[in-house]
Amino acid sequence: MKHFKETLYDAVCQEYRIDKLYFEHKTDHQHLMIFHNAMLGRVMTLDGIVQTTEADEFIYHEMLAHVPMIAHTEAKHVLIIGGGDGGMLREICKHPIDSVTQVEIDQAVVDMSIEYLPNHSAGAYDDPRLELVIDDGINFLKNTDKKFDVIISDSTDPIGPGEVLFSDSFYAHAKRCLNLNGILVTQNGVPFFQKDEVQTTYQRMGENFSDMTFYCAPVPTYYGGFMTFAWGTDNPLARSTDVSVIESRWNHLDIPTRYYNPAIHQSSFALPQYIVNALNDAEG
Repeated sequence: MKHFKETLYDAVCQEYRIDKLYFEHKTDHQHLMIFHNAMLGRVMTLDGIVQTTEADEFIYHEMLAHVPMIAHTEAKHVLIIGGGDGGMLREICKHPIDSVTQVEIDQAVVDMSIEYLPNHSAGAYDDPRLELVIDDGINFLKNTDKKFDVIISDSTDPIGPGEVLFSDSFYAHAKRCLNLNGILVTQNGVPFFQKDEVQTTYQRMGENFSDMTFYCAPVPTYYGGFMTFAWGTDNPLARSTDVSVIESRWNHLDIPTRYYNPAIHQSSFALPQYIVNALNDAEG
């Protein structure tokens, strides 16, 4: 029986049994694998790192999508950087938006996800509001004249093709492409093991937004406890809304979820003390 070993850290790794291999290929940008695991369902890896599983993807995608959308209240134009598996697009398309632009560097990730991870996108790639752009995310931001209400960076970790999406330049260009009161959120790793990543984002992203912080959710696939999502906006009211108001907005939309709810929305901004300490150290 074959196994897939994910080695993110020198001293710690996790292993997955491969019950069925659906696809393995070196694309123009990265090594892509999709396999089935009896407990987690279908699993996608890029360059030896697990990106998503059918079993728990809903936590990650709901939190990275619905928190900024509900906080903004009037988001009509959304940009997704990355997210080729389609899960983020699926959740965004549940909102009454006018347009969503997705910029994915690797067409093969989109194609293989549609074929082998169809439940992730659930038909969202056929949504007429979508403009799919195959390009590097920062290159798109540098050259576009479009403006967005919410920008979501659903990227890999800051190695390989995803490294530039954690740079000063990326945050500055994203800020330029946001409308007034716009919100940028990004995937930001597991701070229990990746403290430096959180601290670096706090410093770089904080230079571009007057309100910059993180919110959290536990995603079992991503080993190490809480995953952090970076939050940047110049509207300080966006994350201080009373839970009763969030609940009213959410009930009006009537979107079914499996993890996100208004109470989770509000409480996710309460950071564990070890993350608070890491951010305080970054300021020092």
